[in-house]
Amino acid sequence: MKQTTAIIIGAGPAGLTAAYQLLKETDILPIVLEETDAIGGISRTVNYKGNRMDIGGHRFFSKNPVANDLWRRMLPPGDPERQERVMLRRPRASRIFYLRKFFDYPISLKPATIKNMGLARTMKAGFGYFASVVRKRPERSLEDFYINRFGKPLYSMFFEDYTEKLWGVHPSEIAPDWGAQRVKGLSLTKALLEPVRRRLKPGTVAETSLIEEFWYPKRGPGQLWEAMADEIRLMGGVIRMNSKVTDVIMEEGQVAGVVANAEEQRGDYVISSMAVVDLVAAMGGAPPENVREIAAALPYRDFITVGLLLTRLRLPHMLRDNWIYIQERDVKIGRLQIYNNWSPWLVNDPETVWLGLEYFCCEGDALWRMPREDFIRFAIDELSELGFIGREDVLDAAHIRVKKAYPAYFGVYGRFGEVRAWLDGIPNLFCVGRNGQHRYNNMDHSMLTAIEAVAGCAAMEANDAEKLRKARTAIWNVNTEEEYHEQSYEAPDS
Repeated sequence: MKQTTAIIIGAGPAGLTAAYQLLKETDILPIVLEETDAIGGISRTVNYKGNRMDIGGHRFFSKNPVANDLWRRMLPPGDPERQERVMLRRPRASRIFYLRKFFDYPISLKPATIKNMGLARTMKAGFGYFASVVRKRPERSLEDFYINRFGKPLYSMFFEDYTEKLWGVHPSEIAPDWGAQRVKGLSLTKALLEPVRRRLKPGTVAETSLIEEFWYPKRGPGQLWEAMADEIRLMGGVIRMNSKVTDVIMEEGQVAGVVANAEEQRGDYVISSMAVVDLVAAMGGAPPENVREIAAALPYRDFITVGLLLTRLRLPHMLRDNWIYIQERDVKIGRLQIYNNWSPWLVNDPETVWLGLEYFCCEGDALWRMPREDFIRFAIDELSELGFIGREDVLDAAHIRVKKAYPAYFGVYGRFGEVRAWLDGIPNLFCVGRNGQHRYNNMDHSMLTAIEAVAGCAAMEANDAEKLRKARTAIWNVNTEEEYHEQSYEAPDS
């Protein structure tokens, strides 16, 4: 009897979760094709001379018990001194650096905040916030979204410049969808009342931006996805590294297979986490002209991280932060990670400090083209100008570039529905994950899209049209519907 197979494009959180669930829930054999030599996609861990880099920073926190259960199954909590594959419970600390001063993130109403802002700015921020409560703007842009929740002065101080750094365009040109996904439940009122709520209702889950602790793999996020990949192989699944999909074979309105490294791989189902721009291009002339044009023009932001190994930090109190958002206009750096605080086991020598300097760019622009050594010097200069380090404190440096790290919400994104509708018309194709859906998903949301895709495959196996329709709708509803926002949080057992 012929083995039913599912081709899974990409070995990131979505692709690996799909493969794992297929093996657990169905008789379908997953064949994972990964373009690179690394497991985990943008959630991988980069090892540079024993110092590990978490590209983008990945907190393991979810309101969804299914995602938490999968994480717990792969890496249970344990004693990191005795065990290698364990989750650590880590305190969350992040701040904003603005006006050459540190502010809590999210903003708190503390004497230090008022002192740093100054009385005039504080009063202006307060009046601006109350004005936003009384009169809501129509939310046509991300700028409107932020002003409605924080008021115009606080938006200008703490969101406007950073958002433009991140996306390369002004927030007034970005669709409000990004805010609805990333900071959907956050507002100034919630941020200020969160400490009171915790005292009155201990144990209830906070908004993601307000959490005080999270779970984290001992050796970084890639360790968890590597553990899942090992499980998939043990269960009989196939993972092929360095297998770049260049063509998608269409026959009679369905996907019949793909071509990777000039070799054809046939399959009954395709679960794709590859970027929509690349997926549609690989389909040749099958997509209609409007779909090809929109997909080809979909915007992305790329990402460069410079790892700096230091003898010390000039501002020792920074050693409590996981990351620091850099709001200053005179530097290009967007965010600074202190890897020691994610996990001590990310750092080869505990006497050193291991930093990640994050820059947002577009493939082919001046930052992207800058030679490695020049970029490292540029990054060191920026951090020393901010007073965080001395140039003489740098022991070593790494330079990592990531393409299509952030699907963007401007330009032709407003017509993305046309692309989605056409792709959804292909019955045996399921688009999952951040790039597969052109949606800024977190890890848990990417996992949930994969789980729904597996339900779609199972529905097709059972010839159940209604279940297939529901599964396909559910894939796109992850991270948009209230049912996904308000799941109760079930933390891993400690």
